[in-house]
Amino acid sequence: MKTSFAVNRREFIAHSLALTGVALVFPSADVVAAPARPLPAGDELAWASASDLSRGMQRGELRSVDIVQSCLARIDRLDRKGPMLGAMIELNPDALAIAAERDGERRAGRLRGPLHGIPVVVKDNVDTADRLATSAGSTLLASSRAARDAFIIERLRAAGAVLLGKNNLSEWANFRSTRSSSGWSARGGLTRNPHVLDRSASGSSSGTACAVAAGYAPLGIGTETDGSIISPSSVCGIVGIKPTLGLWGRSGIIPIAHSQDTPGPMARSVADAALLLGPLTGVDPRDGATQAGSGKSQRDYTSFLRRGALANARIGVPRNLAGFHPAVDRALDAAVAALKSAGAVVLDDLKLPTAGQFDDAELEVLFYEFKADLEAYLATRGASVPVRTLADIIEYNVRERAREMPWFEQELFERAQAKGSLADPAYRAARELCLKLARTEGLDPLLAQHRLDAIICPSNAPAWLTDFMNGDHYIGGNTSFAAVAGYPSLTVPMGFVHSLPLGLSFVGRPWSEGRLIELGYSFEALTQARRPPGFLPTLIA
Repeated sequence: MKTSFAVNRREFIAHSLALTGVALVFPSADVVAAPARPLPAGDELAWASASDLSRGMQRGELRSVDIVQSCLARIDRLDRKGPMLGAMIELNPDALAIAAERDGERRAGRLRGPLHGIPVVVKDNVDTADRLATSAGSTLLASSRAARDAFIIERLRAAGAVLLGKNNLSEWANFRSTRSSSGWSARGGLTRNPHVLDRSASGSSSGTACAVAAGYAPLGIGTETDGSIISPSSVCGIVGIKPTLGLWGRSGIIPIAHSQDTPGPMARSVADAALLLGPLTGVDPRDGATQAGSGKSQRDYTSFLRRGALANARIGVPRNLAGFHPAVDRALDAAVAALKSAGAVVLDDLKLPTAGQFDDAELEVLFYEFKADLEAYLATRGASVPVRTLADIIEYNVRERAREMPWFEQELFERAQAKGSLADPAYRAARELCLKLARTEGLDPLLAQHRLDAIICPSNAPAWLTDFMNGDHYIGGNTSFAAVAGYPSLTVPMGFVHSLPLGLSFVGRPWSEGRLIELGYSFEALTQARRPPGFLPTLIA
């Protein structure tokens, strides 16, 4: 859930907008944020792309073991020491052994694909049939191990990746309380924003976003119901893709709602996100939603990594999705100017008339589906989990209040528990209203009427201060249209407000991930907005 050229061209856009207070999307802009601290020596591998690491292994200059050892050393230095980022909830004790096995396969000429030997971190609500727990951050499941991999983990292992460990998350994917602090779980503690440590990493894929941004691994897997990939990715200054519902299988993932849940890739570049996206697609026998993607998905999205894709691209800007922060609006203006400078046809000042009209209906759908879907998931875990129902979990949290509810309660759980079955007319009416307002009266006519390749909107407001007493202070962002419609979205770094990252979201039609990758990759190359985190204690000098 929510709570992501030519010097003269850069100078022209920067000066013509006369922006102040925002680090523009262009590296040479006049106004920049406070510089990040220099990187520690010996961290070259931490910032290498997955593609560069793969090429290094192909040339015999690197081994997977070298890469994994470097990742583990960096995690040791930054996660529970130094800035104490808290991004990892558990490390895979078999990671080095798996890396050595992948190196042996490479020497024998047996390559599994482009991810062979590449370390990947995974959110702790995704089943892994190994020595890692799958707990959603709850102490209730801290010792529970899945008997079978999630579908996407089966794909990940088959592609030759090394599962480095599990990431912390907003507990139960941030669907427990209206007063939660994103990035906190009873089992994992708090995940901090690596750019400014007292700011939120957002959620619920907080740990994955933080780990990728901080150089723990080049690739990560998050999950989203509404905002949980896009928001933390943008707040932590990385790339995130929320795929079309059904592009990646959901079996073996602790759910919120089957009508909106989807896992997706998180990375420091569009190229790396595309590299991870393809190998994990396919028809999941345990997830009927993936049948719709048969014949529409790709096994290689890196073919869409071409610069120049912005020329003549038709991009819409619904301005009623902005306006929640003046610095974000200025950054959006700079992004629009950049797109125009690259030859895009930008249709500005459009409007999504149904914005804000389906929030209550969406929440109603999530309440019904959470209760039904969570209990169906728990049944698949058999004797490995000590509970069978949402009521059991509510009772456990009350009993373990000191550990589980020191800061906020479980009112969302309780409201979901009070709902009936999915046959309830109130559920069906809420879901129909969501589809009507997000799709048929929302995105569909806007995309069709103006023949748009995508719409763009600011992914996030600047990250807020972490506040356990009052919870998240979320003032704006854009994830709900794509989430409720089940359509794809891609967030790419757009700029900074002081030292806090901002993201730009590209939203398109179902199964248009390839086109969004083309557009995002070109925008990324044009603006070069991402930078490594500075681990600043606070914004106040």
